[in-house]
Amino acid sequence: MSDTVALPGAAGDAVRRPSLDARPHPAIGIGFVGVLVAGLAYILYSLQGDIAEAGSPPLELGVFGLLALALLVALGFEFVNGFHDTANAVATVIYTHSLPAHAAVVWSGLWNFLGVLASAGGVAYSVLNLLPVELILQVGSAAGFAMIFALLIAAILWNLGTWAFGLPASSSHTLIGSIIGVGLANQMLAPTGTATSGVDWTQARGVFEALLLSPLVGFGCSALLLLALKLTVRVPALYRAPEGDSRPPFWIRGLLILTCTGVSFAHGSNDGQKGMGLIMLILIGAVPTAYALNRTMPNSATPHFVAMTEEARAVFNAHAAGETMPELSTARAKVAEAVQTREPHGAETFAALSVLAGDIAGQVQRHGGLRTIPAAQTPNVRNDMYLASDLLQVLQRQGNAGLAAAETATLRQYRELLEASTRYIPIWVKVGVAIALGLGTMVGWKRIVVTVGERIGKTHLTYAQGAAAELVAAATIGAADAFKLPVSTTHVLSSGVAGTMAANGSGLQWSMVRNIALAWVLTLPAAMLLAGALYALFRVLF
Repeated sequence: MSDTVALPGAAGDAVRRPSLDARPHPAIGIGFVGVLVAGLAYILYSLQGDIAEAGSPPLELGVFGLLALALLVALGFEFVNGFHDTANAVATVIYTHSLPAHAAVVWSGLWNFLGVLASAGGVAYSVLNLLPVELILQVGSAAGFAMIFALLIAAILWNLGTWAFGLPASSSHTLIGSIIGVGLANQMLAPTGTATSGVDWTQARGVFEALLLSPLVGFGCSALLLLALKLTVRVPALYRAPEGDSRPPFWIRGLLILTCTGVSFAHGSNDGQKGMGLIMLILIGAVPTAYALNRTMPNSATPHFVAMTEEARAVFNAHAAGETMPELSTARAKVAEAVQTREPHGAETFAALSVLAGDIAGQVQRHGGLRTIPAAQTPNVRNDMYLASDLLQVLQRQGNAGLAAAETATLRQYRELLEASTRYIPIWVKVGVAIALGLGTMVGWKRIVVTVGERIGKTHLTYAQGAAAELVAAATIGAADAFKLPVSTTHVLSSGVAGTMAANGSGLQWSMVRNIALAWVLTLPAAMLLAGALYALFRVLF
């Protein structure tokens, strides 16, 4: 049964609230447990298979326990992300009676699952680039595991806290705040005189801009789209609120289900990648022999890798200006220092890059390919590739000063090749994250659905308002995916609903809008504080 309620400011007009308290069909519960068990079994089977295929020795019990715990926490973050964020995608179809509540969350969960599987992985590593360089290079150390547990647990705690109050805060914002908190804590805990990169503020600025602009885009574009619809699509039924329990006309219902599908798919594609990146960080730290290098790259790619390296070394040598080539250990230290200080220019740096690139290519050529590099050499080769790639990225951000256009193109291609050699995501990681995010949409969704559906505007959501907000959200998230930027589904959609309310003259419930805005403002500092404190604690424990 639906509840009859009078929304604030609706002049006492009674509107039908969708049924949110009905118990789901037993088949949904059985399917939920079945998918969960099958997913965990598939993850364990795939993990063991990868370790065996790489020729790694069986993991010690303590290492395996730590790895299993870290993976469960990472998947737990995606599960919480599912029921915290995806409630935004289903609120419009539920409150317009386009789909029953349980059908909507199952449908959204399915498209979240598919969105994760279809993602490319670019967002995953753009988020990880915020982490301090030395923690990424030493991810298997005590500090590395302290970092992973601190940022994940801090993000989960803040997400659960805002969910408990029914506030649609951003999981993306929370995770990025946690990463920055760990970076700052790592910088403060470093011994005096130790070179440490802390947070990559250049990378952080681009992420901040995406997170800050996305709610403005959601509000403004949703308002403009609604006004454009009113001018061009003169169908009165589209701009009315649902009457009683009746479903909207078939074509309107189809439009709203389509927009819900688009938001769910886009959310899975963008948010799922953050969990993928963290899981790969965990795997590289715990089982570097199996995951530090892209062992799916065939040995037939080796000649191209070597040739591309030689072209890049020609550029490095040209700008080394006759500088004496250093020993490998000195070159590695020089490149690491340049990455940390963000100073990629100078003859010494280019000479060091040439030596490092030559050693990388020599290792790959000597062993026939990435997949056949011995276990003992894998971590060093991966770290050298990461250092070279990161320094080239710094050079690119600073405008490649002093380089000709052809040289810039060569170094860009070489950097892309290094990234392809170290940055990949096994299919089982995608499936595991997809299952966690998809199942998460089916749990705990009610609190935030009610907030979005009832407590942002003063009147009931109309069909056109729901469609406009979701079309803008799906398009914004899709564009962010293309540019490898993390954005918040929560921010875009909640602000989109507010934008349509403002454009429609419906009015806003300012007390709730203030609470949501306060949660958004506090998310970054709260997550930073939580993660930094947990990191300091875990450094002692580990």
